[in-house]
Amino acid sequence: MISRIQEKVTTGVRLTPEDCLMLFNSDDIFTIGQLADLKSKQIHSDKVYYSRNRHVNPTNLCVNRCKFCAFSRSAGEEGGFEHTVTDIINILRQTDEYFRELHIVGGLHPNWPFDYYVSLLSQIKQNFPHVYIKAFTAVEIDYMSRLNGLGVEQTLKILKNAGLDMLPGGGAEIFSSSVRNALCPEKISASEWLHIHGKAHLLGIKSNATMLYGHIESFEDRVSHLSELRDLQDKTNGFFAFIPLSYQPDSRISGTRFPSAIDDLKTIAISRLFLDNFPHIKAYWIMLGEKLTQVALLFGANDIDGTVIQEKIAHSAGAKSAEKLTVYDIENLIKKAGKIPVERTALYEEVVG
Repeated sequence: MISRIQEKVTTGVRLTPEDCLMLFNSDDIFTIGQLADLKSKQIHSDKVYYSRNRHVNPTNLCVNRCKFCAFSRSAGEEGGFEHTVTDIINILRQTDEYFRELHIVGGLHPNWPFDYYVSLLSQIKQNFPHVYIKAFTAVEIDYMSRLNGLGVEQTLKILKNAGLDMLPGGGAEIFSSSVRNALCPEKISASEWLHIHGKAHLLGIKSNATMLYGHIESFEDRVSHLSELRDLQDKTNGFFAFIPLSYQPDSRISGTRFPSAIDDLKTIAISRLFLDNFPHIKAYWIMLGEKLTQVALLFGANDIDGTVIQEKIAHSAGAKSAEKLTVYDIENLIKKAGKIPVERTALYEEVVG
């Protein structure tokens, strides 16, 4: 059966959801990896992208308490934090490493007004005009639109005018309603997530997309999730990258599994083969670890994120990787995999010099 898929990949024929499910059920990981590497080379040659980026989380206080989330806290709970706009500007000024991309996500704070987020963006742009701001998951955008009563489209317009350059892909989790109800019943639905990203794309705000896998979902759920993303990309062409997020072992759902290295590599490879309209497939080194990320570059991934500098969400759930990498570390990792490191901006513009 896999020979039929080989023929499709080599001749440029789009894979069907049935093909995708067959690949997930296949044990022939080496052929799947070779095909994904071929597909990646057809698009990017041997280039692998990274960015000089920094993460900042304004707060971990959240009105939602998703069952898998080890990051969030309730107001008054030990370990909770909330940063003012001034706090965040000072944190960024104290960062020793140069960064040109800022990744901002956090909890749904119970008391902050919408103006907080607008001020945060505008103050960052004022103080760091060279920095691209990738901020706020669709879940956060939905929450803000309910805070201000203006709706999603107007909320996105205001945030864009304040300095928002791009949306991250978080909050997608798994689109299956039954799995979503078990993992995060308070979170927006899959259709709402897709609607928000579609609206952003129509406003000229590009985004990424994610899938949290390796917990209680089935392979059929993964295929359905990938199909929904591919369908939206066909309509809007607004996604830059797809980021498979490997479920971390210290998340809060008792009795759940977490994916093996084989599953991680297979998921990345199948994503490259099935998401033929996504320019980039990211191996997120924070969740995979540096060495498995390096192997993933031979399984269809062409991006490894970036320096990160300070990551809290995955590490709260038990990620064993470092919290940052230097540019030297990243470029060495990529070169040792036989690939060519290319620094990029958040918008995937190649950095020259």
